[in-house]
Amino acid sequence: MSSATNSTTSPAPAGGDQVELAIGGMTCASCAMRIEKRLNKLDGVSATVNYATEKAKVTFADGVAPDDLVAAVEKAGYTARLPEPPRPEMTGAEGEEPDGRDPVAPLRQRLLVSTVLTVPVIAMAMIPALQFTYWQWLSLTLAAPVVVWGAYPFHRAAWTNLRHGASTMDTLISMGTLAAFGWSLYALFFGTAGVPGMTHAFELTIRATDGAANIYLEVAAGVTTAILAGRYVEARSKRRAGAALRALLELGAKEVSVLRGGREERIGVDRLAVGDLFVVRPGEKIATDGVITEGSSAVDASMLTGESVPVEVGPGDGVVGATVNAGGRLVVRATRIGSDTQLAQMARLVEEAQNGKAQVQRLADRVSGIFVPIVIALAVATLGFWLGTGAGITAAFTATVAVLIIACPCALGLATPTALMVGTGRGAQLGIIIKGPEVLESTRKVDTVVLDKTGTVTTGRMTLLDVVPAAGEDTGRLLRLAGALEDASEHPIARAIATAATERHGALPPVEGFSNVEGLGVQGIVEGHAVIVGRARLFAEWSQQLSADLERATAAAEADGKTAVVAGWDGAARGVFVVADAIKETSAEAIRQLRDLGLTPVLLTGDNQTVARSVAAQVGITEVIAEVLPRDKVDVVKRLQGEGKVVAMVGDGVNDAAALAQADLGLAMGTGTDAAIEASDLTLVRGDLRAAADAIRLSRKTLGTIKGNLFWAFAYNVAALPLAAAGLLNPLLAGGAMAFSSVFVVSNSLRLRRFKALASDTADGRAGTGRPIDAGQRSDEVVEDSRR
Repeated sequence: MSSATNSTTSPAPAGGDQVELAIGGMTCASCAMRIEKRLNKLDGVSATVNYATEKAKVTFADGVAPDDLVAAVEKAGYTARLPEPPRPEMTGAEGEEPDGRDPVAPLRQRLLVSTVLTVPVIAMAMIPALQFTYWQWLSLTLAAPVVVWGAYPFHRAAWTNLRHGASTMDTLISMGTLAAFGWSLYALFFGTAGVPGMTHAFELTIRATDGAANIYLEVAAGVTTAILAGRYVEARSKRRAGAALRALLELGAKEVSVLRGGREERIGVDRLAVGDLFVVRPGEKIATDGVITEGSSAVDASMLTGESVPVEVGPGDGVVGATVNAGGRLVVRATRIGSDTQLAQMARLVEEAQNGKAQVQRLADRVSGIFVPIVIALAVATLGFWLGTGAGITAAFTATVAVLIIACPCALGLATPTALMVGTGRGAQLGIIIKGPEVLESTRKVDTVVLDKTGTVTTGRMTLLDVVPAAGEDTGRLLRLAGALEDASEHPIARAIATAATERHGALPPVEGFSNVEGLGVQGIVEGHAVIVGRARLFAEWSQQLSADLERATAAAEADGKTAVVAGWDGAARGVFVVADAIKETSAEAIRQLRDLGLTPVLLTGDNQTVARSVAAQVGITEVIAEVLPRDKVDVVKRLQGEGKVVAMVGDGVNDAAALAQADLGLAMGTGTDAAIEASDLTLVRGDLRAAADAIRLSRKTLGTIKGNLFWAFAYNVAALPLAAAGLLNPLLAGGAMAFSSVFVVSNSLRLRRFKALASDTADGRAGTGRPIDAGQRSDEVVEDSRR
């Protein structure tokens, strides 16, 4: 997303300090622009203000104090807070402040109360049958709290803008509601609207009127409630901006078993110190970055490296905090803790990428920069004209108030949130979550889609793809004996073989004398046979030669980027199992759909070149970027953006979170980690890559609907303003027209409910060789598959 606020940015101070301010009081993107301009006027200061995250990232030179930055923001009419020291134990849930308060709750309460009070006011004004003897005074009683208390945020923002010589949509909302309410008070107390039995005859006529018998309470209350609804939807989407960082921090272990005096002691991770020895058992998360001093195992580091195969580690090898020990018991010496760990560095990457995103200005805010001053000038001119013609103060004020009322953005307040709510609701039915209106504009411009491999194009878990038995060996027996031995291991590759064996044969025979051969495989006694399963090197070391067929099968699997596991018993190799991260059956079709949308797919992965190119060839991707670490993924996205491309990123792991935040459009697989989901703009709940194409189509359709709503809402204002200025706009006709414009906006938005996902023209697994073995597949079919 391109920045809209760089015009006033001064050169960044060389070697300056940096601080991130929490900004309060912003109501639209123009507020962020105003704060940014004020900060950049200070000597030696370079600032960018992010409206979505409500933060200002400021670089300042020596001689500038952080308190000076806070003072500058406060002089602009907003609040600013310096960052507080991190306190992990105080981290709140999504959308909550550290002390557990929901910052959206006050706005939600204001909206609910205003809605309850407004509905009867509108009903009485628009339905003559409900207009009993003193209905107008009940309307005043109900509408007054809405206009005064419910609309207070708009009045406060309008006053702040006025003090600084600016105007926004808040200015127009405040003026319109106060004008409608003020004239209603005049009509009730000094005109004829307060007499018993007064009614509003609903007339669809255009004629001059003095307005002394008309009240506009339903307009004042209705506009306030409609705009509050829009602001509430916006506030909820904005609160998600910081959840990615919370999700990253939640990934780490909370407690750790430390070795002290030869004994294990369970303590909180925050009490761990550099140099401490701690124990990691199978299935536990590694508490912090360190070096192994005892034991060997396989560590699942895919969250950081993207490598789908767990890494074998032993004494002297480094491990990273929050990765998972998939095998044996480890003793680790802590080398980095707290903010120095790789996980904390990744959290900073996400934060920097989010802050690097430019503010997204609402279309209504952009237009209001011109529209609001014009309306105010027109209202003043109308008042002056009618007073100058001698028509009388009542007629002059009637026309003036009509101008402000007809210009009041009731339909504008519904244009974005209604389309967004319908679009997101339809998306949820299709397994697509759109996080807010600010993500939609990017979908129209995206031309490149970067796809993470593990968990996105592939399933993200090790799967048995093929079984190659030696000559004369039975495939079923080979799978049963090897699966029984592997079932005693926690290694992900072993689990893939054991799972396939269980699915096919049910209960597996027991294992005796099971032991792990460090870094090579496992051995044990199954049904009286001395069975070993592991790498080909294990068999070579034990002088058990593989036949030519098995060597060819092993070489072919490794050439395709798959893992070959050899099984044998009684001194002979009996067969080869081919294990890999299987390609999703729908991935090839998804790539075709993305190409049909005009997007160029790029495969980005931490895996090696052989694996990456094998996967890419099977799904139809020609551009591959392999062997990249998390920081490299961010750099790749930045490089593509630097080449003028608008980049969408699809991923599912923690290692993708920073790149998802950096991309112009981030799409996370819902089957992935919370960190990836929270850092993204769109979430694909089903984990089906085809949903990425549907998500982009739906987002583009929703954006088009919002633009259509805004156009017709403004067109209505522009068309009606001359009638209001001429004093020809019947107040009730104005109210009816406003209601019609709102109904039109809602109806137009409801058309999004008819959005359909692209028809699936293939679900037969044309991704090809990446499918797992069917539990019911016959032995001869498996053998035939292995020889293709």
